[in-house]
Amino acid sequence: MDDVAAWFLALYKATGIKLTIFYDGYDRGRFVEGLITTVKLSAYCLAGSLVLGALVAMLQGARTAAVRRAASAFVELFRNTPPLVQLYFFYFALGPLLPRAGGAPLLGSFGWAVISLTLLETAFAAEIYRAGIEAVPREMVEAAASLGFSRPQIYRQVVLPLALRATLPAMTNNLVNLVKTTTLAYAIAVPELVYMSAQIWSEQVNVPEMMVVLLVCYVAMVGAINQFMQWLEARLRVPGFGQ
Repeated sequence: MDDVAAWFLALYKATGIKLTIFYDGYDRGRFVEGLITTVKLSAYCLAGSLVLGALVAMLQGARTAAVRRAASAFVELFRNTPPLVQLYFFYFALGPLLPRAGGAPLLGSFGWAVISLTLLETAFAAEIYRAGIEAVPREMVEAAASLGFSRPQIYRQVVLPLALRATLPAMTNNLVNLVKTTTLAYAIAVPELVYMSAQIWSEQVNVPEMMVVLLVCYVAMVGAINQFMQWLEARLRVPGFGQ
């Protein structure tokens, strides 16, 4: 590690390329903190949106018209309003309405970012699930019903597993968009990757270098997601279904 730091310090002295995150411990710590926050934010929103998306997709097919309309209204609201406006609404409009514990708000900027981005991605995931559900052959649903499966059992054990396989390509694109959308958390001072990088470049005046580092980091994260999802798609592929 010391050799790497010495090399980048020598590079700066020789060329003026100022990558302090490699040889300055304070800047490196801030950058790593931002990277970890981005990964945590993405992971929480991913897990929440996958579960809630499946639930909303199920409600969109409910027998009660009021439930179907409510689920559809939720999807339309979050799909058709700007993500940044949603984030500001939760943080600045709803945040002050919550009771405070010991003078501190119950939810900080990170918590509101998780809620806002999760609900946003839930709306998109629900539509992806719905398309996958419609791709499940009707004969499979009828066969499960003839075996005595209840409606929730059919959805959970037959429809949802097949729908997941059919929606993996679209879900991959949704996950990539989620990682990119986490950069909006910068607007409410969540210490994610862009926010911490901005602090570094404002102090060190190395904007071009940090922009390149940010680009490489996001390309690496998106590439890792794509590779994993392609592997998962191959592992879960059902011959003759979704081809």
